[in-house]
Amino acid sequence: MTKDATLRSLALLTLAASAAGCASIDREQLTQDALAAPGAAYSAAHRALAPPALAPVATPAALTGGAQQSMPQPTPIAVEAPAPSSLWRTGSRSFFNDQRASRIGDILTVNIEIDDKAEVSNSSNRSRSGTTSAGVGNFFGLEEAVGQFFPGGFDSENMISADSASTHNGTGAINRSEKIELTVAAVIVDRLPNGNLVLAGRQEVRINGEVRELTVSGIVRPEDITASNTINHTQIAEARISYGGRGQISSVQRPNWGQRLGDAITPW
Repeated sequence: MTKDATLRSLALLTLAASAAGCASIDREQLTQDALAAPGAAYSAAHRALAPPALAPVATPAALTGGAQQSMPQPTPIAVEAPAPSSLWRTGSRSFFNDQRASRIGDILTVNIEIDDKAEVSNSSNRSRSGTTSAGVGNFFGLEEAVGQFFPGGFDSENMISADSASTHNGTGAINRSEKIELTVAAVIVDRLPNGNLVLAGRQEVRINGEVRELTVSGIVRPEDITASNTINHTQIAEARISYGGRGQISSVQRPNWGQRLGDAITPW
């Protein structure tokens, strides 16, 4: 391969890498390919400009970390052998059985629709003033002896005199509006002695380098679960709902640890 051909290949390679954003291109490998064969640069440019390839179809176990999952499970039910020519079987979840979540391990859908507004305004004014004076006209004839300790002059009838005044004005206002509309699937993790159900659910969605996380937990009545196996967040007692994110964008929006430390220890 001549020197001019090599330079042309490298120029074409640089142009291809720039067009692809230089984000997913192995520069060293492409350079070695361009130097190895005359047509390698054109092949490298084709790979650089082509859309990203999809991952091959494989087992989805890697999506959950590849580890065995542990979820709450209901108490095993002894299944009896069905009677001959019988359509019914112990523990069967079909026909006219209630399909709503009622056992540990069952899944139900939680509809979260929060549209809250709060407006609070208050103000306070306070002022106080005081005057104090004290003196001794005659104290066993010792008032003149005490006056010797005060070269600037001493008046026993006006020994102490003090004035004080304070003023305080305060104003506060809160104007908050929140609106969240989400749906998340939760799992029944416990059943209380009175029949109420304890649920917990978590959902994570990752977009590029940012993870959006939604968690919900609380206590519900089985009667509040609809026929479509859903429940509203307003029917959850001791509800704990968290919606947030973490990742590159969240870390940029969060103040640095030095600034947070300074805000925590500064007295003003």
